[in-house]
Amino acid sequence: MYELLNKIDSPADLKRLDIEQLPQLCDELRHFIIESLSHNPGHFGASLGVVELTVALHYVFNTPYDKLVWDVGHQAYGHKILTGRRDRFETNRKYHGISGFPNIFESEYDAFGVGHSSTSISAALGMAMASRLSGETDRDIVAVIGDGSMTGGEAFEAINNMASTNPNMLVILNDNNIAIDKVTGGLSQYLLDISTSKTYNKLRSRIWEVLDKSKAAGRGPKNFIVKLKNSLKNLIIRQTNMFEGLNVRYFGPADGHDVIYLVKILQDLKKIKGPKMLHVITVKGKGFKAAEENQTAWHAVGKSFDIETGEVLDKKTDAPCPPRFQDVFGHTLLELARQNEKILGITPAMASGCSLNIMMEAMPERTFDVGIAEQHAVTFAAGLAVSGYIPFCNIYSTFAQRAFDQVIHDVALQRLNVVLCFDRAGLVGADGATHHGVFDIAMLRPVPNLTIASPMDEVELRNMMYTAQQPDMGPFVIRYPRGRGSVVDWRQPMKALAIGKSRQLCSGADIAVLTLGPLGVTVQSVAQSLAAENIGVAVYDMRFAKPLDEDMLRSVLPQYPTVITVEDGVVAGGFGSAVEQFANDKGIAVRVVTLGLPDRFVEHGSPEELYAECGLDFNGIANAIRSVLKK
Repeated sequence: MYELLNKIDSPADLKRLDIEQLPQLCDELRHFIIESLSHNPGHFGASLGVVELTVALHYVFNTPYDKLVWDVGHQAYGHKILTGRRDRFETNRKYHGISGFPNIFESEYDAFGVGHSSTSISAALGMAMASRLSGETDRDIVAVIGDGSMTGGEAFEAINNMASTNPNMLVILNDNNIAIDKVTGGLSQYLLDISTSKTYNKLRSRIWEVLDKSKAAGRGPKNFIVKLKNSLKNLIIRQTNMFEGLNVRYFGPADGHDVIYLVKILQDLKKIKGPKMLHVITVKGKGFKAAEENQTAWHAVGKSFDIETGEVLDKKTDAPCPPRFQDVFGHTLLELARQNEKILGITPAMASGCSLNIMMEAMPERTFDVGIAEQHAVTFAAGLAVSGYIPFCNIYSTFAQRAFDQVIHDVALQRLNVVLCFDRAGLVGADGATHHGVFDIAMLRPVPNLTIASPMDEVELRNMMYTAQQPDMGPFVIRYPRGRGSVVDWRQPMKALAIGKSRQLCSGADIAVLTLGPLGVTVQSVAQSLAAENIGVAVYDMRFAKPLDEDMLRSVLPQYPTVITVEDGVVAGGFGSAVEQFANDKGIAVRVVTLGLPDRFVEHGSPEELYAECGLDFNGIANAIRSVLKK
């Protein structure tokens, strides 16, 4: 089945193929990805869309000496398979397996670690400058940016910098008109205008006509560049193409699924020095009908599926199942928006992922997808808030790190009622270190004026959302995990919570455990189990990392020689350290043992495996309590 692919253990093997064999290799590589992901789910559509581009890049460029930077990393499955990881690809995203994203510690072919978007051009520009400083005039640097990443501001910051530094590098714009959801905003329309413009089609034909004539006449790149510049001037290209206007030579649009054509284009562009961009048109999910027809659903497949029919093979159960936290968010926001006309919804390109699409379908005029632009999303929300609206700005916790300054400068400093909803808090699983939402508490706890809440379950999430839109709440952060919660009957009437007030879940005389977030469910189960061992554990769901329930702490801490704190964020600077600091400041003689994420990056695996590794599963927490009581 994989006649050619099974012989490719490195790009050197790929280069031994005749160019006419490349279409067959692309077919085999595409089928290999489909077959692998049919039983080991992962990011699907993006990698299928760049199969031909991936093969062409490794065929033309001398990787790993030439640097290939992917943006975003979920386009890189084909790259991994062609660079010595074919036989390990079955371990992709699994515990102790290979990463789902490029990782500099995994392979010399992974030039830069990428999991977040819009970073490739900046990183590639740095590499190009380093090559110039080192005198490496023969090294090529290539950035492949796609899947909506050009909507991120960092990409344009890098292109702007390219204009003044004149690096020898190639930016490949993989234009599939979609990120996870359909790309919104003016850039998408601009690229569409380019790809359908008669002027640009004429330009493309003229470029390659001039190039072919230069080759035939035996003339070199200098002659070609002169003729090319004349062609550009004749078509007034600098007035109609923003990339050319920024001194980045633009080529395309080209068919991203014609591998032989791509090889020839890349071979020609390799001879042209300086900053340049190749615009390729691809189809996300190419080669798999279901993925082409429903690109959002097939961006990342969470379950096994039938290769022939595309049918998702879901294990059915008659038992009632708790909803996903993100779905509770989506339904609750719509419910609140129907009660409060000032409520708006904002997402930086994660409408379906965070379930804002529920409100978006019902109230399109009150929801905004701003593209992959977290900084803009927060300040945009601030502008709405200062004008009297109550924006719920939903950002994945790991991506919220990119908007840290905006949270401080534009929201907290001005005490604006922006509700920041941080989805995917805690350990998210197979996406690994780039996506775990474990730094948000420690990141935001020092910021004045913020309320930071973390629900234990879906009912608490609803109550916190209801509370956040009450009058004069100010900046309000709600962080919650990915996936299913613990409450089946979650549609309960909402109520306002007292800010900074906790609730007691269990009573016990031996030790107190203070929890924040969904791990409270596990701690409550542990306490009930340890009661059978005559160990009395008092459990408190703190609800708020800021402000702390100081009245409760003054009352509870002196009752126990040791208390344990449990959180799904990093221990350094987190909720537990806040409790410890409070005890020290108030002179309360109590030992505080903090359980949370360690001071290292946690790799990928299932959340169950990762929480167990970090001692935050049922057994780990129970053993920690037993150990503390023995001392």
